Amino acid sequence: MEETWTILKVLRWTTGYFESKGIEQPRADAEVLLAHALRMERIQLYLRFDQPLTAAELATYRELVRRRALREPSQYITGTQEFWSLEFEVNRSVLIPRPETEMLVERAASHIGKNAPHILDLGTGSGIIAVSIARECPSVFVTATDKCWEALRVAHRNALKHGVENRIAFAVSDLFSGFSSLRPTWDLIVSNPPYIGDEEFQTLTPEVARHEPREALRGHGPEGLNIIRQIIDEAPLHLKPGGKLLMEIGHLQWRSLEQHLLQLGYSQKQFQFIRDYSGILRVLDLTPGNR
Repeated sequence: MEETWTILKVLRWTTGYFESKGIEQPRADAEVLLAHALRMERIQLYLRFDQPLTAAELATYRELVRRRALREPSQYITGTQEFWSLEFEVNRSVLIPRPETEMLVERAASHIGKNAPHILDLGTGSGIIAVSIARECPSVFVTATDKCWEALRVAHRNALKHGVENRIAFAVSDLFSGFSSLRPTWDLIVSNPPYIGDEEFQTLTPEVARHEPREALRGHGPEGLNIIRQIIDEAPLHLKPGGKLLMEIGHLQWRSLEQHLLQLGYSQKQFQFIRDYSGILRVLDLTPGNR
């Protein structure tokens, strides 16, 4: 007699299997992948623990489990990730959104009010920052850039999905290379740039190092600060008077950046570092003004 695999039995087996493979959140990943295979919400799994899976459903699920056991992120397997209470499409051409980036969106939204209608999102990736700000602040217009065509396609689909495509323009540009500095354009520049240092990159989990796009991760240099410093140096040329730069940074990078800003002639009143929900100084808030 063929063995019956119910939802609960499958989840228990997969959780144990993922634990043996060193997966950090074995039960959560098992649930996410099974819900995806069965085309239902995770909460529905708990309401249908005794439901048996068909042979076709088991075959679909086995393939998802095989991919996750090889340390492919579950977000790339399902093609989605939640951010700012919105569901975003993701694939291997863009980084997987992290919860700490929500602090950047929160800071931008609190600054905007009615005073920052023109925003530049440098290195938009999947478009989470541009789309979330546009959803949160109906008066803004965002220009979202990336040097990767495939990333921009993902970002555009996410803008369409959330109904803000009319207020976001997408442009291929490597940082500021696609814009003239002769006439400042932006009231606010936001960015979550690559900031992983050369040494730190060697310590990343297989999910990140093997699967997420390296160009979107590596900030170059031992501390990963080369791209961040370039943004800091060039942003004042593109900001209107009173404009602001908000940028996500890596753990402990604030120390080196503080020295860099002071060497450039900024006063302590012109910049601050904002803590994320874990208490880590995560966002640089810089108002260039006159130095």
